[in-house]
Parts: sequence; C-alpha cells; structure tokens
Amino acid sequence: MNKHIKPTESELEILGILWEKGASTVREVHEILEQSKEAGYTTTLKLMQIMHEKGLLTRDASAKTHIYEAAVSRENTQQQLLNKMIDTVYKGSATQLVMQALGHHRSSPAELEQIRRYLNEMEKKQS
Repeated sequence: MNKHIKPTESELEILGILWEKGASTVREVHEILEQSKEAGYTTTLKLMQIMHEKGLLTRDASAKTHIYEAAVSRENTQQQLLNKMIDTVYKGSATQLVMQALGHHRSSPAELEQIRRYLNEMEKKQS
C-alpha cells in the first residue's frame, strides 16, 4: 500500500466488506453498509470511485456493472495503521499498546493461550 494513502474510517468499512466478500458491485457493498449505518447509494458510489482513484480499489469495467476489489491487502493495511498508532499514540512502544489492549479487553482462555504460543515462538526466534 502506498505509504501516503491512509484509508479513512468510511474507506476502511468498504475495504472490510470487500476483504470479506471479495469482488462486488457498488450496490452489493452499499446493501451491506446500509445494515449498520445510514448511507446513500450515491455516497457509496462516489466513495468507491475516489478509492479507485487513490489506488485502494481495482475496478473491472468490462461488464455493464462495474466490479470492485480491494487493491490493498488486509494484513498490509492493518500493519500500516498499527505502526502509525504505535508511533503516534504509544510513542513507539509496542509493549504499551499490548499492555493497554490486554488490560482493557477480556480475553478468552483460548485467546490467552494463542498469545502465549505467539510469545513463545517470538522468544525462540530471538535466541
């Protein structure tokens, strides 16, 4: 993902839909958006056109109805946003971010076990 392109909250919602659903028309994306918030079809259309211009979406215009897909991966986008949050909110400390997240989020035993396994793997790689 281009380092200068930071998706807005609305753009992230659309990317989330396309990551889950795959290639979709504006109408299909709009119908899912409407379930959680009030959004006009033309607003969704315009936003997706802007996202295409920014390089966040690809568009297949070969059919009568244009089909859009996410041009950026979920993982890269999450990493970029997380890095920005760590730098700006937590002054570069990933530890503070993790402690904050775990301190204010009730994790299931399975989630805690997954975190333990991840930390063990990280320790093995560093030794």
